[in-house]
Formats: sequence, C-alpha cells, structure tokens
Amino acid sequence: MKKLVVFFVAAFLTFPASAQTYMKGQPIFPAFEGWRQNDDGSINFMFGYMNENWEEEPFIPIGENNFFTPGDADRGQPTKFFPRRNRFVFEVNVPSDWGDRELVWTVSVNGETYTAHATTDPNYIVDNLLIASEGGSLGIGTSSPESRANIPPVLTLQGDTTRTIRVGEPLTVMSHVADDGIPRSRVRNTIDANQLRRRMLFPPRKPTVDKINALYVSWNVYRGEGEVTFDPPQTKVWEDTRTGANSPWGVHWLPPEIPADGMIEVTATFAEPGTYILWGRADDGGLYHDTYLTVNVTP
Repeated sequence: MKKLVVFFVAAFLTFPASAQTYMKGQPIFPAFEGWRQNDDGSINFMFGYMNENWEEEPFIPIGENNFFTPGDADRGQPTKFFPRRNRFVFEVNVPSDWGDRELVWTVSVNGETYTAHATTDPNYIVDNLLIASEGGSLGIGTSSPESRANIPPVLTLQGDTTRTIRVGEPLTVMSHVADDGIPRSRVRNTIDANQLRRRMLFPPRKPTVDKINALYVSWNVYRGEGEVTFDPPQTKVWEDTRTGANSPWGVHWLPPEIPADGMIEVTATFAEPGTYILWGRADDGGLYHDTYLTVNVTP
C-alpha cells in the first residue's frame, strides 16, 4: 500500500472533463455527499464514490480495505464498485446526538487508500432539490415549480427479501414502481426526435449535461464477487457519457418501457456460488428510491 490520503468530497464536487482516463488500475475515491435529518431526529449521512476506471469494477469485501470508523466497520456500504462517478449510493443512519464527530469511510484498491469524512456541518445539508441538481435534473431547463415539487419514486420488491438459487438457474425478480410523473413522463415518446438528433451529433461534455430525465428501474449487484447476468440488460446507474452507452448520460439511451401496472420483471443468473445482495434503484431523472434482495447461491 503506497499511502493513506485524507480525501473529503462534498456533494458539489465535480471532476475535470479533461482529466486523463484509465480502463483499470486506478483508485476509488469514496465521497461524502451530505446529510439530512429524519423525522425522528436521527441523521442520515449520504455517500457515493468516484471510481477512476472506465472498465474495472473491483470487488472489495468488508474488512481492512473497505470499512467505517468509529464503530461498526460494516455500515451497509457496497462491495461491488461500478466505474466512474456514482452519486448518493447509500446512506448511514446515526443517532440524533451524534454531535460534531466524524464518520469515516475508508476504501483501498490498487495500492492506494482514500477516505471520506462525514460530518453534520450545516454547509452539507442535502434536500431533494440538491439531489436533483447533482443528478442533472435541474441543469437543462427543468427547474420549474413542477420539478421542485417532484417526490421520489417508490420501488417495492415483490416476495421474500432473501432467496436461495443454484448456480446457472435464473432467478426471477419482480418489483413494482410508482411515480408522480415529474420531472418527465414515463412514456418514451417524451424524448423528441430533435433532442435525440442533437445528442447523436454533439455528445455531452460533462456528466450532467444533456442527461435524459425519465423514469427507469435498474437492478445491479451491490455485494458479491461472482458474475451476475441480468435479462433484460439493465440501465447503467453510473454516469457513462460515451456514445452508445446504456445510460441516461449516454448518447443513444432511451427510457425503457414502464408497464401500465408498474410491474417490472428481471431475471438474474449467477455464475458462482456465494451470498449476494442485489440493488434495485428506481430513478425518475431527478430523485431515486432503492430496495435490496439477498440471494444465497448454492453450487
């Protein structure tokens, strides 16, 4: 391990578009995105990360290379890290009397260690408007009173939250999504031909420029080391701006069809045994809601 560097990332931090890019071998920067207070007085610290690689998706188990201090090392953080910028990935709940202490997330990979320091500094209070802005929803002329009234979608897993399946046997995951239709409708034809043509000719230069804001549901691996194949292929939750990327930031992405009843069916097939956590995220282009499924995969 080369060094330990204290690294603090706030919600408004951006990464230079001109920075050199790498496919693999680079570090991951954990990010403190901000905090918000719950109705019961407790506090949620919000975290994400920047994986400097465009292809490498490291598996970093909970332990000496992926842990929190003080207290429990495991605070619900991911062990599977997607490429590039991933905002508001998870939240850590702490009691109302947390005070001015710091909660520190440490991530080590490819010989480098970085930390994110969460604090209740009032400068880092997060609300829905800030979340939408950071995700690009308010950056393309959608900061109307209607958009400001947006509430998060609700994603509900159908059935048991823990399942057992064999290697190679498809697991059917059913979930239900409900949304208020803001900032954009769930219908694909809300993305007009002129916008698509412009996106094809002029790819976005920054992560949150020219993002398509529309409702989608995406299931991915949150924890687990083996390869998992999803059918149909899932929308990328990370900010991939490359031409042809399956991402709201990509040039050719189109919002998926959302059935009228809101029921979403996905199958997941596991290549290796182990315990996995699948992460479902419903994103309306501005706000999001998550749900999780634990899967025990046997040989």
